[in-house]
Amino acid sequence: MKRRDLFKVFGVLASFPLLGKFANASSKDLKFESIRKETPVGVLYHCDFGQIDRFTTMMRNIGNHLSVYNYDPFKIKIVVVAHGPGVKYFMKDLTGSPWENEKAELDKAHEVVKNLLQYGALDIYICRITLQRLKLKDESFYDYVKFVPSGVGAVGEMQAKGYAYIKVG
Repeated sequence: MKRRDLFKVFGVLASFPLLGKFANASSKDLKFESIRKETPVGVLYHCDFGQIDRFTTMMRNIGNHLSVYNYDPFKIKIVVVAHGPGVKYFMKDLTGSPWENEKAELDKAHEVVKNLLQYGALDIYICRITLQRLKLKDESFYDYVKFVPSGVGAVGEMQAKGYAYIKVG
């Protein structure tokens, strides 16, 4: 084997961990260890309810919350953690879900979420346990969501890491 070929082989082999890192970076699944509070203000809104009026109130509160920080993603990060019936607000395809007949009101809810996401100070975390229990597919969700192993687990993890907790009643 020529020396040049040997370097090519080593170069390719050495790139595998790097390629794996980039492949994992695009994954929408978050591990609890990767969740960090990186802004002076970190807030989680707990969304485990199915009532559209509560969701509308929560989103209005989030909009107000972001506005007092001028929607600046370097000052504030808000994360909505959704599980149970709360995941439906972040689904683009309700086929096969318990909420198939609610498409019209959920489309309106999505518009509100989409408007707030544009600032980069809002993330949406969806519970994997809920998806498994209800047999929901990742593809049914909008591209902006990230998946966590457990919604309530993420709530506890984030509180332990300094996120303030808010739940609309």
